Amino acid sequence: MLNRICIALIRFYQIVISPIKPKKVKCRFHPTCSNYSLMAIKKYGAIQGIKKTWARLKKCNPYNRDSAIDYP
Repeated sequence: MLNRICIALIRFYQIVISPIKPKKVKCRFHPTCSNYSLMAIKKYGAIQGIKKTWARLKKCNPYNRDSAIDYP
């Protein structure tokens, strides 16, 4: 149940909020953080998926030197 709620919230973000962001704001990661989150939640469940997503979001800054490509 928690998985479906998390996935629905992420889909809402992807469909409603993401398109209204300025086009010059581009995700530096592949897959994007929202897609990464969906994959992590489907693979590990809601709690572990959220933890992995949070760890990735913390890396989203200009000073991060990690690879821009990672998968859960």
